[in-house]
Amino acid sequence: MDINTILKHFSMLVLWAILISCSSSTKLATNSETDKLVASIESGNLLIQINSELATKLVKMSNSNTDLTPFGYSEKVKIADQWVTSFNYLDLNEMTIDNEMGKGSQTTLRGSNGELEKAVTFQTYEKYPGVVVTQCEYKNSSSADINIQAWKNNSYMIPVDPKQTDSIPFFAYQSGAYESRADWILPLKDGFKQVNYMGMNATDYGGGTPVIDVWNPDFGIAVGHLELAPKLTAFPTSFSTESGAKIAVKYQHDFVLKPGESSATFTTFIALHEGDYFTALETYRQMMIDRGIKFDAFPETTYDPIWCAWGYERNFKIDQIYNTLPKVAEMGYKWAVLDDGYHNAEGDWELLKDKFPEGDAGMKAFTDEIRKNGLRPKLWWAPLAVDPSTALITEHPEFVLMNEDGSTQDISWWDSYYLCPAYPPVREYTKDLVTKILTTWGYDGLKIDGQHLNGAPPCYNPAHHHERPEESVEQMPNFFQDIYNTARSLKPDAVVEICPCGASYAFHSMPYFNQPVSSDPLNSWQIRLKGKTLKALMGRNAPYYGDHVELSDNMSDFASTVGVGGVVGTKFTWPPEEPVYDRKNQAQKSDIALTPEREAEWVKWLTIYNEKMLPKGDYRGELYDIGYDYPEAHAIQKDERMYYAFYNPAFDGKLQLRGLKTDQKYQVTDYVKNIDFGIISGGAAEISANFDHSLLLEAIPVND
Repeated sequence: MDINTILKHFSMLVLWAILISCSSSTKLATNSETDKLVASIESGNLLIQINSELATKLVKMSNSNTDLTPFGYSEKVKIADQWVTSFNYLDLNEMTIDNEMGKGSQTTLRGSNGELEKAVTFQTYEKYPGVVVTQCEYKNSSSADINIQAWKNNSYMIPVDPKQTDSIPFFAYQSGAYESRADWILPLKDGFKQVNYMGMNATDYGGGTPVIDVWNPDFGIAVGHLELAPKLTAFPTSFSTESGAKIAVKYQHDFVLKPGESSATFTTFIALHEGDYFTALETYRQMMIDRGIKFDAFPETTYDPIWCAWGYERNFKIDQIYNTLPKVAEMGYKWAVLDDGYHNAEGDWELLKDKFPEGDAGMKAFTDEIRKNGLRPKLWWAPLAVDPSTALITEHPEFVLMNEDGSTQDISWWDSYYLCPAYPPVREYTKDLVTKILTTWGYDGLKIDGQHLNGAPPCYNPAHHHERPEESVEQMPNFFQDIYNTARSLKPDAVVEICPCGASYAFHSMPYFNQPVSSDPLNSWQIRLKGKTLKALMGRNAPYYGDHVELSDNMSDFASTVGVGGVVGTKFTWPPEEPVYDRKNQAQKSDIALTPEREAEWVKWLTIYNEKMLPKGDYRGELYDIGYDYPEAHAIQKDERMYYAFYNPAFDGKLQLRGLKTDQKYQVTDYVKNIDFGIISGGAAEISANFDHSLLLEAIPVND
C-alpha cells in the first residue's frame, strides 16, 4: 500500500473520529444549552426552538406555553454506524416565500462540526397553521470522502405527561403494511416498536402512506414526507413508560459525499394538532394536492350498493350466479361482482372452458345477463401478478420484476411473481387487458385485489434498463394511473376499486382509484377505523366500501358501515338450500345463505342506506377522538342534518352531540329503531341513552 493510500485511510479514520466524538444517537442538549437559542419558528400554536447546536424543542403555545419535547437532535445523519447529531451554529437566513402551498416564511440555519456542514430549512405557511415543512442539506467541507448511511428528520421524543390520568398515554396511527394486517390505530404500550417501512415488510406486503401520528387527549404530533412519489423511507415509532413516544422520518441509503459535494433530504414536515389523527391526515392530503397530486370527483356509480358472487367462491357455477341475480336486484343492490375463479391463471387471464365454453362471447353474454336484471357488472382482477409456467411468462420472461440476486419476487397468496410496474411493455399489456375487460367482456367496473398492489420492491432486471432500481417503487402509482385513465376513457363512470387485502393503503396511488374498501377487515372495529382514515386521505365524501357485511362482527354488522358513511355490500348466496363449497374447511357451508330472517335484516339496512346515502355527506372526523372519546363516536353532516353513530358493547349514560349550531333546535331520532329522543338545543348538546353495540342518530333542524 503506497503512502498516499495510507494517508487517505488515516484521514478518513480521523474524520469519523471527529464526527462521532461530538455525536450520540441518544444525546440531548444540556440544560445550559437551552439558554443559547439562535432561532424560533412559529406556526399556529406550534413553536420550534433551535439552540446553538441546532438541537430543537417543540412547544405548544397558549396562555402558558407547554414544552412538548426536551431539546433533541431532530435532524441527523449516520456515519460509520453512529448518528452525527451536534452542529455548531454558523448563521441563519430568513425570507418570505410564495409558492404552490401559498404565502409563508422560510428560515435556514447553517451549522458545522468542522468536516460536515448542515443547513436545515424550516418553512411555515399561512394556510397551514401548526405545520412546519423541513429539509436538510449536508455538505462535505472536508478533504476526504464521507460515506453517509442514513438520515433522520423530525426525530422527536415526546415524554408522558405526568398529569395525564388516562391509562393509555398515547394512541398512534401506524401506516406500514404488514402481513399481520394489524390495526392502523393502536394504543401505545410499554415496549411498543414499529418501523413503518414504506418498502417491503414481507415478500408481498409493502408500501403505505408516508405519515405517522401519535396523540394524547391534549395534543397530537404527526410527521411525514411530502415527496410526489413513493420513497423507501421508514417512520419508526416506539414507546416506553420511561422515555415516552419516539417518532422520526428515516431514510436508509448508503451514498458517498465527495469533498465539496452536497446532498439534500426529502421534504418532510411536522404537524401539531388537537384531537385524533384525522385532521393531520386531512392536512397532509391538502398539502399534497397543493404540491401537484390531483383527485377526481367521485361518479355516482361509486355510491351504489354491491353484491359480490364471492359467496360461491372459486368453484362457482354460472347458474348459481344467474339464479341469484333476480334476488339481488329485487333487494335493491346495483352492482354484481364476478370474483376470483373465472380464469386459468394470474397473468394470462384466459377464461376457463368449463365456465365460459364460448370464450369471450360467453363472458359478454354473462355481463348482458347482469344488465338484464338492472345491475352493473364489475370484475375481480389481480394485475401485476403472473403465475409460473403461464403463456405470458413463457413468451415474455422479460416482463418479470427481478431482485438484485436475479431471483423473482413471490406473491404468496397466488404463488405468483411480480411484473415490473415501471416496465413500459408491462404497462401496455395491462392497458390492453383493461380495454378487453370493459369492451370485449362488457364490464363497467374493476375490483382490483391483492396485498402486492400496495408497493413493489426495487427491480434489477437488466432488460428494463432502469436508471435506478427504485423506479419500480416510485412508478407504482403511474401503473395504476394507466389502469384508471384507460377505464375512465372507455367508460367515464367506471368504478375502479382497489383492495390491498388488509394492508395500509399507499397514498400516492389513491388518485387512481375511486372506491376504497375496508379490504378484508378482521372485525367491525377495523371497518370503522379504516373508514375514518380513508375519509381523511381521500375526501370526506369518499365512497368508502365497507366490504362484504359477512366479514363484520356476527357477519351482519351493517351499522358499522352505515354509521361511518360507508357503501354497503354483501356476498350472500341464494336460495338458502343451495349447497356452497367452503375451500378453507373443505366442506359444504351455509352460514352466508340468505335465509328469510337474514333477508328481512338485509333489506332493512339497504333501505336505510339508500334513504340516507351518508357516504355523500361530509364526514366530520374532527368532532370525535377515536382513541379517547367514550363511547366511540362518528359524525356526518349532510345538508343541514347531522348524523351520529356511537359504538360500544354496552352503554348507559350521556352522549354528546357535537357540531350542532348553537342557535338551532334539533329533533333527534334513532333512525334504525325509530325511537324519538325529543327536541334539543344545539351547542353543547347531550342526550341520555342506553344501547348495545351501536346507536345511530339523526338530528334534524326544527323551527319554533
